[in-house]
Amino acid sequence: MKGLVIAGTHSGCGKTTITLGLMAALRRRKLSVSPFKVGPDFIDPGHHTQVTGRQSRNLDGWMLSRELNREIFHRHAADSDIAMVEGVMGLFDGYDGRTEAGSTGQMAKWLNLPVILVVDARSMARSAAALVQGFEHFDPELKFAGVVFNQVGSPTHLKYLKDALSSSACMPCLGGVIRSGDIAIPERHLGLVTAEDHELTPQRMNILADWVENAMDLDALLNILPEIAPVRFAKLPHTTSKVRIAVARDKAFCFYYPENLEMLEESGAEIVRFSPLNDAGLPENIDGIYMGGGYPELHATAISGNVRLKNQILEKCREGMPIYGECGGFMVLCKTLVDKDGREYPMAGCFDFTCRMTSSLRALGYREMTLIRKTILGEADVRARGHEFHYSQLDPHEQKTVYQTQDRSGSPRNVKGFQVNRCLGSYLHLHFKSQPSVPRAFIQACLKYRSERITINAAP
Repeated sequence: MKGLVIAGTHSGCGKTTITLGLMAALRRRKLSVSPFKVGPDFIDPGHHTQVTGRQSRNLDGWMLSRELNREIFHRHAADSDIAMVEGVMGLFDGYDGRTEAGSTGQMAKWLNLPVILVVDARSMARSAAALVQGFEHFDPELKFAGVVFNQVGSPTHLKYLKDALSSSACMPCLGGVIRSGDIAIPERHLGLVTAEDHELTPQRMNILADWVENAMDLDALLNILPEIAPVRFAKLPHTTSKVRIAVARDKAFCFYYPENLEMLEESGAEIVRFSPLNDAGLPENIDGIYMGGGYPELHATAISGNVRLKNQILEKCREGMPIYGECGGFMVLCKTLVDKDGREYPMAGCFDFTCRMTSSLRALGYREMTLIRKTILGEADVRARGHEFHYSQLDPHEQKTVYQTQDRSGSPRNVKGFQVNRCLGSYLHLHFKSQPSVPRAFIQACLKYRSERITINAAP
């Protein structure tokens, strides 16, 4: 197996589009590609998965340890021809200005992978070489495969860039991608449009592949990439299903770390997908519900209009079924969702909250959660890490939080978690790998509910 990291000089330099084009070109050559994304982002991995046909995985230097990142990488890259890791922000951007912690560069060194540096060359010629030279010498421990210039204006522009690079830097130029408006992926308030809303058809993937293949010598790239020695890990445990958990999955609910669902399965869950947009009701014989994040505000009319399913969720909440909602899922568990134009949409009503969309970002960043009391996710003092990113807020209310949260620097943050009966909701997206007891606790809560239900049904 071979592997590489696609990194950028800064956010917005085009590394996601070049990553997708390179993935598409390699797939067209009948190579199996294992995709990864540095950071907590859900959207880029969705596009990776669509192009490669393999589940993209998040690698994160704060939510997860070095050992867990290496395990995720090697476990899911081992049977592929090439592993591709898309970076986050600029190559050296992390938690602060003093250390490499949380950066793409740190992850490249943890995984011992070479880096392709993507440089936005608009309005630059010889100055681009100075920029590359700075990146090349900033961290001597980092290995570079080469540089790819993006947003190149013409073949003459590319020649200027190559001439400057050859006289000033050591890393080779792997290609120059000509500026094109036809391959851009549209954006909205949480970043790029999701894969669910922007399907990459075979024709579009061929356009992406042509765009990159015409600009890069892929044979040369594959030849210079070193072989990666496989690292073997024990097989994941296979547990007989003890409970059925309904997981919301459609265009409105698509933000899940795959490890979260896998760890629930490893702990004894059978995952049953349902669509709050399209299904008339919940799946039958379920013992719990997991509603992840996404864009429910874009589908508020359909969700609000699905009265039977909303009523079933509220009924299950009142019965004591374990229900876990993160961000978008939490918003739907609230009583009312108000869009930016002031239109109100009745939601499930498990929490007596009004969730109001705003025109500006309300919160962004890493968070560590500590449980204040026993919940469906564990006992008091259990800690787990995650990420917060949303454009909505709750109207004032009296309900107390079951979470105590802080950011990565240890400063307190006002990210609350709320539990009514066994229904728990929060804006926080947790990564279950950061605390393996969380999915086990959720399964135990589902088992307890199932036992209560059996007892009630068996009563004369």
